[in-house]
Amino acid sequence: MDRLAIDDLVTAYAHAVDDGDWAAYRQLFTPDGRADYRSAGGIEGRCEDVAAWLAETMRHFPVRQHLIVNRRIDLDTRDGAPGDTATVRADYLNPMHLVNPSAAPGADPDGHGTLAPNYTCAGRCAFTACRTPDGWRLTEVVVHEKWRQVLPAATA
Repeated sequence: MDRLAIDDLVTAYAHAVDDGDWAAYRQLFTPDGRADYRSAGGIEGRCEDVAAWLAETMRHFPVRQHLIVNRRIDLDTRDGAPGDTATVRADYLNPMHLVNPSAAPGADPDGHGTLAPNYTCAGRCAFTACRTPDGWRLTEVVVHEKWRQVLPAATA
């Protein structure tokens, strides 16, 4: 049951970022939870600060989809029983659409009527979680970006 709950926590993380639901994002973390997006050009800090940064940054990506796969969940154990902390290593593939900053507000910068992905990045996330009275929560997320591809709008 713990593995399912932790898997659900990681899925909720991806949904919160993709949906821009920053209140839900914050609720996934413990009060002292931290996130580190520095390898992807972002910031590291308290969940509150990172959520505010994400809210601003993700405005430039109206289409985004975090696919978090190959999840490896390691539960700590105490006397042979599941403990209260876990780590998750999972690969991610993140196709997004980066808005052309010179496009008119609300305009489709590609002129095709769709916002096809023109920015894709991938790597591995390291999640650390702990059991709380409210269920499993994230204490830390570290993103390790391995590659990215940015296509010009005309070829996306």
